[in-house]
Amino acid sequence: MTAEHRSPAEPDAAPSVAHHDAHHVATHPDDAPVSDQAATPDRAARPDGDQPDPNRWKALVICLLGGGIVLLDVSIVNVALQSISTGLPGASAEAVQWILSGYALSFGLLLVPGGRLGDATGRRRMFVIGVGLFTLASALCGFAPNGIVLVVARLVQGLAGGLLTPQVTALIQQLFRGKERGTAFGLFGATVGIATAIGPLIGGLLITAFGTENGWRFVFFVNLPVGLVTILLAFRYLPGSTGEERGKKHDFDPVGIVLLGAAVVALLLPFVQSEQWKGTAKWWLVVVAVVLGVLFALWERRYQRTKEPVVDLRLFRRRSFSLGVGLATVYFAGFTPLFFVLTLALQSGLHYSALLAGLTSVPFAIGSGIASTVGGRIVHRFGRQLIVIGTILVLLGLGAVIWVVANHYEPDLGWWLVLPLLVAGIGSGLTISPNQTLTLSEVPVEQGGSAGGLIQVGARVGSAIGIAAVGSVFYSSLASSDGDYTKGLPLGLGVSLGFVAAALVAGIVDVVVGKVRGTEATV
Repeated sequence: MTAEHRSPAEPDAAPSVAHHDAHHVATHPDDAPVSDQAATPDRAARPDGDQPDPNRWKALVICLLGGGIVLLDVSIVNVALQSISTGLPGASAEAVQWILSGYALSFGLLLVPGGRLGDATGRRRMFVIGVGLFTLASALCGFAPNGIVLVVARLVQGLAGGLLTPQVTALIQQLFRGKERGTAFGLFGATVGIATAIGPLIGGLLITAFGTENGWRFVFFVNLPVGLVTILLAFRYLPGSTGEERGKKHDFDPVGIVLLGAAVVALLLPFVQSEQWKGTAKWWLVVVAVVLGVLFALWERRYQRTKEPVVDLRLFRRRSFSLGVGLATVYFAGFTPLFFVLTLALQSGLHYSALLAGLTSVPFAIGSGIASTVGGRIVHRFGRQLIVIGTILVLLGLGAVIWVVANHYEPDLGWWLVLPLLVAGIGSGLTISPNQTLTLSEVPVEQGGSAGGLIQVGARVGSAIGIAAVGSVFYSSLASSDGDYTKGLPLGLGVSLGFVAAALVAGIVDVVVGKVRGTEATV
């Protein structure tokens, strides 16, 4: 990558964050910094010559545990909705919808402010607070006596997830450099794909084991031991703030936080409530979101002249970052609705049990997990071209799913979907984690939390838009065809296909522009 594309700042030249005093005594024998290319897996070089934290791989496991339970709860609840409706007093259709949409709204609300808090006050502190709050909220969900309490608990759970998630990407950015960073983000991408895809399977297993009436409670109780173990290990292995960092004063930009939070909620609400909120009035909130977004940008531009803004808008001048956030948004708009409509079609149309519907997602999870790990290791060689290959595979897999559903909607559909979902999973693994790595490749370490939060906001907004768009086409087709899933499901997934195609175009544009300018995105 040329110096032109790396300007105005080289993130890896930013001061590395100290971890434990004992870890800073060893430097290169001749006091010269070691290049990333010369680094070994056990000694990833820092630009300032510092030895990397020897606990970084253990710290990564802790991060993936915490981030994994948050991501799992995005999809695991889908197969539990029927159990909640039958087993929980006051679980009306509106309450059930808010169990899903409330989590999405509150999750998106805190992603960027949560990342900023971690950057300013300490990522380990915010990580532990996030996991602790998420664990408590999960317990409240499991013990909820009625639908209202469950909705409130899910809102708190989403806020905790929004606080926790950006700390994961920021800690990876802080602890790893060069090829190791790609590998770490590859493992995080594997966690994203596996947790999202395998959530319905775990939910199905728990409901089968504990019964339809109360099985849904254990969908939330499963978070408790994982959360407690994660908190204990976080204090041992995650790096704390140094004395210099603790003594530094930070600006928290409350006006910017409020404007951004209001814009995110205004944008998400009409999409997550698209089926329940009838009429067109809700779409005026999109206009409100745009206005709030413009006000936020103007405020941040003024605020950053003298203080630290919640979002440094100069990040978007870097093509790797701005294009990566956009690509994540449209890709998640196509990727997330797949399991939403497929689970509905299997359970409602073919009368699959929650367990069997969950099993259908296993090939995708396997392909995604393996490909994410491999993609993280080789992204430094192929750059954005790897994402182009990944999105092409996702398009092929989704196209095959559509063909199979349209031509073989039979009780053995799950078996026919094994190969298409495996191909789509491999493509997803080659898309999510490499994109995360490349998007953050030019972000200074000290801004890792807020930048990671912006990527997640893009993914959440994309997911909400995708589910609303795909769900609208899916339900409209079912209504007009007297419940014919062979028409509704292909049409709905065709919308997903369009979003993934947009991600492919974005990737191709970046590759072409990079080759023309000699500024290919790399690690």
